[in-house]
Amino acid sequence: MELKRKIALLTLPFVSAVTGQAALAQNMAGDPPPVIDVHVHAGDFSANAPMCPNAAQFLASDPADGPEAPFGWSKEGCTPALYPAAKGQYRAEVLAEMKRLNVTAVVFGEVDQVKAWAAAAPERVIPGTAFKSVVSPDQAEQLKRMEVAFTKDGFKVMGEIGLQYEGISPSDMRAEPYFALAEKLDIPVAIHMGTGGSGRANVSSPKFRGSMGNPLLLEELLARHPKLRVQVMHAGYPMAENMLTLLQASSHVYVDIAGLIWSYPRKEVNRYIQRLVDGGFGDRIMYGTDQLAWPGLMAYSIGLIQNADYLTPEQKRDILYNNAARFLRIKK
Repeated sequence: MELKRKIALLTLPFVSAVTGQAALAQNMAGDPPPVIDVHVHAGDFSANAPMCPNAAQFLASDPADGPEAPFGWSKEGCTPALYPAAKGQYRAEVLAEMKRLNVTAVVFGEVDQVKAWAAAAPERVIPGTAFKSVVSPDQAEQLKRMEVAFTKDGFKVMGEIGLQYEGISPSDMRAEPYFALAEKLDIPVAIHMGTGGSGRANVSSPKFRGSMGNPLLLEELLARHPKLRVQVMHAGYPMAENMLTLLQASSHVYVDIAGLIWSYPRKEVNRYIQRLVDGGFGDRIMYGTDQLAWPGLMAYSIGLIQNADYLTPEQKRDILYNNAARFLRIKK
């Protein structure tokens, strides 16, 4: 079983990221074009079974039937299945994939965890960290730790900011000191907005509020901090109209398609990305995985962009690299 799992991990990226002659040509030409993944999580996450990306539906549940599963994805077979990293090997396996696929990633997590990732692959890791909760009594201490991280330890992005999981708007004044710090230090912020709970927020995240993921809730925050660069994680899915309204109103706002890209039916994912591109915002969409447990997820999701017939080659490169390089001020 262990050998079978390793074989699947080794072969999966070539099945999903590129196919046939394209894969052969890429290998002969050397490294693939650079990619920036703006949404990876540090830590040592575990999963007990392979995951089928882009499941066809979310299933209803009934509390009368006993304990409810924390995830609502339908159980279905798929090729390829995404296998979790071996126990204790998540960081090593993800970093190996990043090297093979020529990916640089913004890695979010506890300061010490992210430092370990950066030490293992300094040329590929952009460190990011966030505050734990705006209702925490140690706000002053959190702010002090974050300022040290950004001014002395080389951290570059404030995120992931999960206010929606607390049922709190990003414009809530309780979060104001953190965003004020980000603007003062010229640090971009990455805010979870839109999708969440994997079809079972009522079971797994009772404080989560879908209404707090409305992209237009960012407007008051942006008015207070006009120079703040904001990454709307998960692209505010599924609120496309409000997301487009915000993008039209604020040129400092970008979106990432992490999580969204593998958590919903493929047709729906493509439709949402195409809606943003057709709306005129192809230069604000950034590739991401929301990597948590499955190293093969990176190649699989890159493949969804590479194989999108509604995108031009230029638009694909913008999503996979150019837009994030501009947002993060990475010199090409």
